[in-house]
Amino acid sequence: MKELTFAQQFALIALNAQDSLHMTTVKKIAVRCMAAAAILEWAMEEDGLQSEFSTISEKDVENAAAFPHRQEVFRALLKKKGAVQMPLPELLAQVTHFSRRTLKKIEHAFSDPLKGMDLLEEIPNLLGCDMDYDSASVTMREYRSDCATYTRLTEGMRADVLEDGEMADETVMLLWLLRESSCIYDFFSKEERKRVGQRMAELHRANRLAKMLFAVDIHSSLEIAVKNFLRSKKEVMETPTGIGVDFVFPFLERSQSVFIDIEAWFENKEQRLQDVEARLAKYGHQYTVLRRGAVPLIQIDNVLYEAVPTIRQLKVPVQGMRLRKYPL
Repeated sequence: MKELTFAQQFALIALNAQDSLHMTTVKKIAVRCMAAAAILEWAMEEDGLQSEFSTISEKDVENAAAFPHRQEVFRALLKKKGAVQMPLPELLAQVTHFSRRTLKKIEHAFSDPLKGMDLLEEIPNLLGCDMDYDSASVTMREYRSDCATYTRLTEGMRADVLEDGEMADETVMLLWLLRESSCIYDFFSKEERKRVGQRMAELHRANRLAKMLFAVDIHSSLEIAVKNFLRSKKEVMETPTGIGVDFVFPFLERSQSVFIDIEAWFENKEQRLQDVEARLAKYGHQYTVLRRGAVPLIQIDNVLYEAVPTIRQLKVPVQGMRLRKYPL
């Protein structure tokens, strides 16, 4: 198998469970961060992480023929210009100006090669298992990253971030991308996020690359407004101020609350779980039951969910199980 580049590794993390048909606000954030990852990947190869200025020219576009994702990002940065030269933070900030059409091109420049390597596929969206969508036969699609590769990347990332010791440039860049894409909430528990905040503060004091990156924000003004609104409704983790460690904005809701109607009444917990499994299998989802009992814990397409017994009040009460994302 062809070795994945830094940006492709991040794309597998960022695209998992994203809507594959529509450019949602959530996916715009992810693809914009994927574009920034492509820039960082190039800068790392060109020894440009420590340079005062970064220059991208038409020659770089030609040289990136083997990396479609990098080539598409370069085209978007050049915009018919012969070359662009600016400090790396300013270059990264340019991704905030990419149009929806440009982001769609960048998405496919990442997703198509990953599909060709059998590391990414499109499957029915989990929301299609919901009673309303299932009965209406509504077609919804989402990305699913290869489970083994996804687990290896995310577990390796968690170990690199949480363990003591000097952090490699790749991990510093990945940590910034996780913050900007709001993925930190997906992979670290509340207690672990405190440790992540400490690590970022330490990096800001001692690491030149971290100090540069943590000051860069690649969200649009509208997304920042959404972030601030939702953040006001959450408990904000205490982190050092002024260093860009503000990553607590869990508006990256990449999975929905799904109601699955069932046949078994609530005292038959094994049959309830079998009904849920049957619906997941019907739509081709990969799942593993990690915990049985009254409220099962299920890993579905790389995401953890609790299955909570619920009665939905319609004209006639409908019994079922509600899949809700498991809070780390």
